[in-house]
Amino acid sequence: MQKNIAVVMGGYSSEYLISLKSGSVVMNHLNKTLYNAYEVHIFKEKWVLLFDNKEFEIDRHNFSTNVNGNKIQFDCVFNAIHGTPGEDGQFLSYLELIGIPHTSAPSYQMALTFNKRDCLSVVKPYGIKTAESYYLNLGDPIITSEIVEKVGLPCFVKANKAGSSFGISKVYKTEELEYAIENSFKEDDEIIIESFLDGKEVSVGVINYKGETKVLPITEIVSENDFFDYEAKYQGASQEITPARLTKDEQQKVEAIAKKAYEILRMSGFSRSEFIFKNGEPHMLEMNTVPGLTEESILPQQATEAGISLEDLFGNAIEMALKN
Repeated sequence: MQKNIAVVMGGYSSEYLISLKSGSVVMNHLNKTLYNAYEVHIFKEKWVLLFDNKEFEIDRHNFSTNVNGNKIQFDCVFNAIHGTPGEDGQFLSYLELIGIPHTSAPSYQMALTFNKRDCLSVVKPYGIKTAESYYLNLGDPIITSEIVEKVGLPCFVKANKAGSSFGISKVYKTEELEYAIENSFKEDDEIIIESFLDGKEVSVGVINYKGETKVLPITEIVSENDFFDYEAKYQGASQEITPARLTKDEQQKVEAIAKKAYEILRMSGFSRSEFIFKNGEPHMLEMNTVPGLTEESILPQQATEAGISLEDLFGNAIEMALKN
């Protein structure tokens, strides 16, 4: 019997357009003999199911809807919301409360990994290397000399809870810091300022595949811009080389660390972690738990390299959710 799957997309953050693209790709690749896939848009002003170019309101008491007199209840939710409320665990907490399985990690793990500074704070005691960092909350005094003394120049100023390189700046001079900090505060009320790591950048996908933790082929990021910013990620201003050009030692190190981070954080579902090699050692930057899912996105590229089709990748996520 076919399962009813809500593919949720949209969200409340600057990433909503990317989420709509990811969700559409998931809709197109789910096995139609196994799943009835429904496109569901989650926005602050409305939760709706789209069917025949019409919107049908979602009943938030039980996450169901009526389409032309037929009640639709969902067996599982495929989470394709980048940013809040999908990637930060808020929407997933709601699903867990009403008992609907979803394809992401549990809501607590999602909230933890979405917060860059909290995520890095958890993995550091396990020997996973990270950049030097300095944290600011909105309203804190900005003492630029103290920041530079801690992280050096150049440095990166980032929104702590945002993805797709929104709210990020590379700063070369002390006098540029305040503007960069203000820019990051437009995205989030917490920011993280990190030392610049000069080295090879790689992205490592790790998934729960058929009940086992699987590390996908690694992607090397070569940005044509000063760093891997929004244009580099989504507008072609970068090379994404899969498999990455790593030595056997480098590959084994970063695979082991990516898998270790996934398991330390008690993850399930999708993850894509970013690393930079410094002096031959991978330093973890962050973990993305709702990575881009278009055909051009990094994690689907990695799955394809591993011989996993998008139909299998997305279907496996649903089956693991239903099983758990």
